[in-house]
Amino acid sequence: MTGHLPVMLAEVVATLAPRDDATYLDCTFGGGGYARAILDSAPRCTLYAMDRDPDAIARGAALAARYAPRLQLIEGRFGDMLEHLAARGITALDGVVMDLGVSSFQLDQAERGFSFRADGPLDMRMEKEGPSAADLVNTLPESELADILFHLGEERFARRIARAIVERRKEQRFETTADLAALVRSKVPRDPSGIDGATRSFQALRLAVNDELGEVERGLAAAARLLAPGGRLVVVAFHSLEDRIAKRFMAEAAGRTGGASRHDPGALAARAAPRFRLLTPRALRPGPAETSANPRARSARLRALERLEEAA
Repeated sequence: MTGHLPVMLAEVVATLAPRDDATYLDCTFGGGGYARAILDSAPRCTLYAMDRDPDAIARGAALAARYAPRLQLIEGRFGDMLEHLAARGITALDGVVMDLGVSSFQLDQAERGFSFRADGPLDMRMEKEGPSAADLVNTLPESELADILFHLGEERFARRIARAIVERRKEQRFETTADLAALVRSKVPRDPSGIDGATRSFQALRLAVNDELGEVERGLAAAARLLAPGGRLVVVAFHSLEDRIAKRFMAEAAGRTGGASRHDPGALAARAAPRFRLLTPRALRPGPAETSANPRARSARLRALERLEEAA
């Protein structure tokens, strides 16, 4: 399991507070870091661990054997957790962990095409099936490409990049990460912070290829439905858009979205009591020691929610 450092591991386990004879779900198994820590902290708990990447499930076989039968691996999207767990007789959970985004394993394997750090095929598919990043770049209309880069990558030069992509692909398809990265860099000014000019565009394409924001929304809603009273949902996000979705979802679930205007007749209606309690009024962030040891942790934000006991 080398090559993967679970981010904010101590904070995740402390916030989840695993206990014996309880059932948990790790939505993003990845390298198994959270799974191992959860299982070790509560020696009689059961953990289901999901991942949509078949490579992650294959890597986890040895860990599953070591912790059998307490660790059960599930290949699939966490947005479909209700169906996957129901098929195994699970209708309630005592805790859910989501570590959003791409894993270190995926970034470090050039052949997966997630990163421009090393040349590889322009792929980015977590499940190794469906349309790839190359398919999007080589076929989408200019306006759709620009929208993806702008909305999912928050790229200010989205239209300029999209126009250049469309012009170039008339002569030659984009097939590799290095090819696309070189074109993108040529169309954006140098960032004084040192961030590679291709970062935002690659991020946007990855989110689009895997429908990651839609998956986060579906996963949060499903997790909230599954949590038993006292159950906790812990989310670690690295991307501002994903963190925004988690922040908004948790605030609404905990009744933190503010009341209606006193001039609105709807404000007179009784508001339903919130069924959740926000455990993190402010997102937790990694400490300086962790960010120094693992620079990928810098943008991490941890948010958590707890299901309240049912009213008598």
